[in-house]
Amino acid sequence: MFLIFVGIVVIIAGFAINTPSLAASRFARPVKIAGVLILVLGLFSSGVRQIGAGQVGVKSLFGSVQDGIMRSGLSFINPLSEVTTFDVKTQEYTMSSVKAEGEMEGDDAIRVLAADGLEVIIDLTVLYRVEPDKAPQILQKIGTDYRAKIVRPISRTRIRDNAVYYDAVALYSTKRNEFQDRIFKSIQQDFAQRGLVLEQLLVRNIVLPNSVKQTIESKINAEQESQKMQFVLTKEKQEAERKRVEAQGIADYQKILSTGLSDKQLQYEAIKAQKEIATSPNTKVIIIGGKGGNIPMILGDK
Repeated sequence: MFLIFVGIVVIIAGFAINTPSLAASRFARPVKIAGVLILVLGLFSSGVRQIGAGQVGVKSLFGSVQDGIMRSGLSFINPLSEVTTFDVKTQEYTMSSVKAEGEMEGDDAIRVLAADGLEVIIDLTVLYRVEPDKAPQILQKIGTDYRAKIVRPISRTRIRDNAVYYDAVALYSTKRNEFQDRIFKSIQQDFAQRGLVLEQLLVRNIVLPNSVKQTIESKINAEQESQKMQFVLTKEKQEAERKRVEAQGIADYQKILSTGLSDKQLQYEAIKAQKEIATSPNTKVIIIGGKGGNIPMILGDK
């Protein structure tokens, strides 16, 4: 548009100096030709637009948004039209309590009241993108600042609306995934009505009040102690059962010995035991004798 304006001004200047009484009249023709060339160059450059990869363009003429979008690449348009580009790649919006981690400076975490009246602090990341065919609708109804007008306020509002159905401890532990799925569906519907596609919702961190955290830690410690005691009791029961089985085995063995062994068997076992002693390196000579005319035996290690 700037070159078109310059070209028109140069052409007008050429006609203005095209007066024989003026000394510069001899430059009138070259000035007109230069103005025409500038005008043609301006018309050509204004009629060709390049749209980058991952973007779409929306045309508007004198403030009226036109239907249809311009895809990536070169396009020929009305030189008087304006083109607004939209990024249709996946975008991220983070709200965090950590400084310089989110989109806003300072603490931008979401503070909500749970069902039990406790305040919970939530860090959240929203992954979304612009639906290409809805870009003209976004430009006409919302504008290019859809992050501040749609993404941020809707996400924060829906999280607060849904957090009231859960206790603080449940949000932190057992109901975290359920809560995340619930707010995803809620935000997804609102985004779809405004030309945005919600891809993923990440609950990055949930911070509980200090009093609740201490209660949870005490409960966890108590459960760990209980599990430890249960393990000790189980081990003692197993040891007691082992000793009972062992005692029963000894009793059964002694019963068998007392009822099933004869004198001959006992004498044979005694000889075996004495022979083992005789062959021991610490034993030199053993004389085995008995009453009732038994012949004595001399055993040694030689």
